[in-house]
Amino acid sequence: MAQIVADRRDIDFILHEQLEVESLCKHEKFAEFNKKTVDMIVSEARNLAIKEMLPALKIADEEGCKFDKGVVNVPEPFHRIYQLFREGEWIAMCDAPEWGGQGMPSTVSLAVKNYFHGANFPFVLNILLSHGAGKLIERFGTDKQKNLFLKKMYSGEWGGSMLLTEPEAGSDVGALTTTAVKNEDGTYSITGNKIFISSGESDLTKNIIHPVLARIEGSPAGTAGISLFLVPKIWVNDDGTLGEPNDIVCTGIEEKMGIHGSPTCSITLGGKGDGKCRGTLLGQENKGMRAMFVMMNEARLDVGMQALGCASASFLNALNYARERVQGKHLLHNIKGASADKSAGVPIIQHPDIRRMLLNMKVYTEGCRSLLFYIGMCEDRLRIINDASKVDSDKNIDFKTTNSDLNNISDQKRYYQGMIDFLTPIGKGYVTDKAFEVCSLGIQIYGGYGYTKEYPQEQYLRDCRITQIYEGTNGIQAMDLLGRKLGLNNGEAFNNFVSEIRKIIKTAEEISELAELAQKTEGVIKKFEQTALHIAKMASSEKLMTAYSHAYSFMEVTGDITMAWMLLWRAVVASKNLDSINSSKVGSKKQDESFYKGQIANAKFFATTYLPITFGKMDVILQSGSVAVDITDEMFGGK
Repeated sequence: MAQIVADRRDIDFILHEQLEVESLCKHEKFAEFNKKTVDMIVSEARNLAIKEMLPALKIADEEGCKFDKGVVNVPEPFHRIYQLFREGEWIAMCDAPEWGGQGMPSTVSLAVKNYFHGANFPFVLNILLSHGAGKLIERFGTDKQKNLFLKKMYSGEWGGSMLLTEPEAGSDVGALTTTAVKNEDGTYSITGNKIFISSGESDLTKNIIHPVLARIEGSPAGTAGISLFLVPKIWVNDDGTLGEPNDIVCTGIEEKMGIHGSPTCSITLGGKGDGKCRGTLLGQENKGMRAMFVMMNEARLDVGMQALGCASASFLNALNYARERVQGKHLLHNIKGASADKSAGVPIIQHPDIRRMLLNMKVYTEGCRSLLFYIGMCEDRLRIINDASKVDSDKNIDFKTTNSDLNNISDQKRYYQGMIDFLTPIGKGYVTDKAFEVCSLGIQIYGGYGYTKEYPQEQYLRDCRITQIYEGTNGIQAMDLLGRKLGLNNGEAFNNFVSEIRKIIKTAEEISELAELAQKTEGVIKKFEQTALHIAKMASSEKLMTAYSHAYSFMEVTGDITMAWMLLWRAVVASKNLDSINSSKVGSKKQDESFYKGQIANAKFFATTYLPITFGKMDVILQSGSVAVDITDEMFGGK
């Protein structure tokens, strides 16, 4: 059966050959997740995705969500899928079993999510924030809040959302106007309006628990005065039973370009003015943004996976179509001496430009998948370290690839958290940009058919587009990379990032077929270090505006460097395994041989096609042109 959601061979390659995920099993936290268990989990997720979720993708897109007097009905097929998700305990894959989670490694959960998002990204959106909201309660909640909400949210009995954006404030969260007034019983009366709230109202669950950002009366202006509150759709009594409905009203849902199966709501809190929209403080007063970023950072990586799911499915559809669609003669058919069969029509995969587009799609899909899974691996190591630190804060954890300079748990914790933090803008910003490009090529390969609703390609493009906008637009991701992550821990995170790449370069230099690619990558790394230093100095000078006008280009450059790293790493692993196949007395596996050679081709294609462009981008940054900030408003025209 042709693969149409995600490439199982590639997922297995990353999990077991590139990242060696079963190495986590030697640590007590993940002892039960051996290779057999991991493969079974991925297989179950694949079956659910293909058999149940994928058939509902087009139906849900056409049916959409229905709004009627504050009530939101999601597409009918979603109710069955949601029940299957609850039965399979797929909502809280990585969370503690004591709260209803499976305790799964993050790396494995990303393989699962690749299938789920590729099969039906709009459906997964309906449950994504339920988990994120639960994570906030697990991290910042009181024992009472955890006992009241957590198991019911992680089990899917209740839903969750994130009430952050407001009509006037937009991305400037500090300008929000939602207020909180403390009541005598310790609860707060919440009043305000929120927009663009994914799954802010839905008929999938009886109750929805809303984390809400609001300002307590008298608190400072800006983000320093924002607090976080838990505001249930229906009030939850102290014994866990449901009380009276809160004054939370969905006033409408957006008519969107894509993700039609996911309701994007406008919400009014306390609109009646009688103080009957009640919530409880989550965490500390005026520390709401710090808490909310825990949820947002998780969501940003999930957004990268959403985009990858769209790109992955679009690529496999295009690949299958190109192999089956016969159109046009082979370009060699007019050459004297060409074989006779060249004059017949051929599958379009034999045309050079189709091959160019497919290779673009393949390189970015597989490279981005490795990146996101790698971030998941860093999260898993951090989870192991955090558990170990409760027992012995000085003992170093034995990871196969641990940096020799990490002398204790504290150093390891800072190392892996720094890698996660540095790579998050790339995992969200760069990945979603490239995924959208992949989806666009997926339409192009189909030609005119790709632009019609007869095939799924146009929906993947429409659905993917939101990923570049929400959870912080990609421009904000670029600003975060330059303004926060580049100098994180006095540049330590950046230096560790470069060090990890150089480890792979050093290994590749010892492989004859990859030595030239390693040299090319080292050349771009040297210029990258120079470029990073230049833009960092500019950002801390009077040329700050000019620096930030190049922030997006710097994110693109960092993303290109990351892709070169991931693809070269994959090629190193593939080359070693290819040698093993060739020296085997049993005989080679043809499919494995082709797969491994494809990995080496990926690295060569990227190094020769895109890294030269990366050099050009860095030249632009180093030249520090200031036209974008010097041009006056009037010069843009339009009046």
